[in-house]
Amino acid sequence: MTTKKFYSNGKLLLSGEYVVLDGGLGWAIPTKYGQHLTVTENKSGLLSWQSIDDQGGIWFEGVYELNTLTEESSSVKEVSDSVVKLLKEAQRLNPLFLKEGKGYAIKTVLTFPKDWGLGSSSTLINNLASWAGVNAYELLKATFGGSGYDIACANHDRPILYHLDNGTPKIEVLEFKTPFIDSLYFVYLNQKKNSREAIVAYRKLDVDSQLIANISQITRDLVTATEIANFEALLGEHERLLSAAMGITTIQKQLFEDYPHVIKSLGAWGGDFVLATGDQNTSRYFKEKGYDVVIPFSEMIL
Repeated sequence: MTTKKFYSNGKLLLSGEYVVLDGGLGWAIPTKYGQHLTVTENKSGLLSWQSIDDQGGIWFEGVYELNTLTEESSSVKEVSDSVVKLLKEAQRLNPLFLKEGKGYAIKTVLTFPKDWGLGSSSTLINNLASWAGVNAYELLKATFGGSGYDIACANHDRPILYHLDNGTPKIEVLEFKTPFIDSLYFVYLNQKKNSREAIVAYRKLDVDSQLIANISQITRDLVTATEIANFEALLGEHERLLSAAMGITTIQKQLFEDYPHVIKSLGAWGGDFVLATGDQNTSRYFKEKGYDVVIPFSEMIL
């Protein structure tokens, strides 16, 4: 039996959230966490699927008739529908996909809790695209949608600047060697935010070109900042601009108004991780407020 293995990096978008959908410049990092995909050929006439979480537990199983991708059984209908859609769109992009084998056993394994928002969907899409021999950005567009920065992170092992140029992804690989990296932390807000719902909400806004230009300039300044005070001022201005545009109170004002440093939302506002500047007291501050997942920047970035 032939076995193929694939792996994709997880992601975090540090700046440019939302406006990256409209050509704004985003700063993103691939994470040490990601997702594996193993494909084993067999003669079953079926495609069996098993998804494993970071603790080794099975969180989804499905079985499909190979030729039609008709579901024979599944443990979670919503997940099963997404799996079928991904496989069928991959077939549309490459009609030979799944035609060369007589059966497949698929196994996906996350190396992070799937509620963390580090890219359980994007890493799966990128792995499937690699297996199917199709363009991962096209597969994303045909299924889950989004800017594609997460697909770029899945394929790069260093931080990137990312933007869309008339819909085409443009990527600049960075050497991020800030002298204050030990003052940066990621804090999980104990809730998963649906990025697709956040995109829908953003699309209802009347976003002007000046906002996109301002956020893009802040992104450029963030990646070249050499002083923590300047970095914090830029994070604060980024939050202020997006807060005003979206009519949403910043996370720092909502939850951490007494925090002595700066907190910036990441990705879809209101969930997943935030980026916090801080010091040796940072972990204790957040854990005392019930936020137990505090990860130093250096331990998150690939």
